[in-house]
Amino acid sequence: MKKLEYLAISLTLVAVILVAVSVHGLLPVREGVLAYGYTSVYNAIYVKSSDSTNYDLTPEVAYSLEGSYIAERWGISKIEVPQAWQITRGNQSVIVAVLDTGINKDNQSLADRVVAEVNFTGSPTSDDLYGHGTHIAGTIIAIAPECRLMNVKVADDRGRCEPSVVARGIIWAVDHEAEVINISLAMEASPDLEEAVNYAWSQGAIIIAAAGNRGRSEPSYPAYYSNCLAVAGTNQNDSLSLLSSYGDWVDVAAPGFNIYSELPHDQYGYKTGTSSAGAHVSGIAALVFSVTEDSNGNGTVNDEVRWAIESSCVPIAGVDVENGLVNAFQAVTKTIPPPSS
Repeated sequence: MKKLEYLAISLTLVAVILVAVSVHGLLPVREGVLAYGYTSVYNAIYVKSSDSTNYDLTPEVAYSLEGSYIAERWGISKIEVPQAWQITRGNQSVIVAVLDTGINKDNQSLADRVVAEVNFTGSPTSDDLYGHGTHIAGTIIAIAPECRLMNVKVADDRGRCEPSVVARGIIWAVDHEAEVINISLAMEASPDLEEAVNYAWSQGAIIIAAAGNRGRSEPSYPAYYSNCLAVAGTNQNDSLSLLSSYGDWVDVAAPGFNIYSELPHDQYGYKTGTSSAGAHVSGIAALVFSVTEDSNGNGTVNDEVRWAIESSCVPIAGVDVENGLVNAFQAVTKTIPPPSS
């Protein structure tokens, strides 16, 4: 009898602790963790943020290569971005399109870098009222500070989007000279979406897509398409991050746990998910685009950029992806021709 009483008391204490922890934001809730779960809402696909978020209410100063933000952005050091800056910090000719919930116009470290924007949603503004797109853009700029951004709003102010709208966003970005296209969204397969992905590749652009946060090997789109570079997330210990998708269809891995970046209204905070992992790879792609050349004479360099990123990955044990953890320094080094003898 006493054993049953002790068991009941123990279960009650556990329940109280779990409630208290979740109320104070210490335990990721289902919505925050299952990044790219989707349910039908008004004929749209609800794409939940890949990230659980903690706000830092003390904004940092404007972006600076020498700023203390490097200590907060552990992923930058992990993938050797400072070493890559010895070769290139990107350049303004490289445009990275962020297909997301928008980029916040009040964030001073990002606003001046946005050279074009379009709104494909029912929202009255291309601004980011959801917070996801701004965080992605901040991570990209932190890695490739000299590149420019394109704000392509394809997910509305509640994080909802449709594959056909994402397809339109891809085509628009390509036609307006984006070379890198970041899609930190995941959804069901769609003929329009696949056609747009293939169009982007044929025109010399590279699409970086988050693998999703389902915690299993089930494919998500557009990441699963062969002309996308699919990205899983890792933590500081080089293990798969919380609920990151994985499998032999996932091309590379990148930091995706407790990633510090910009949020709307000049705030900063942490997010966890393959969204952030994809943004790290988009930043690397922008760096590589700034130094690579068309080595095979096919008129485009996206194939060289993808090869440089994939072939320079560092193998990581226990993470089921095709290659390994991306490395910015090794990727940009791959593009430098050896000295002539």
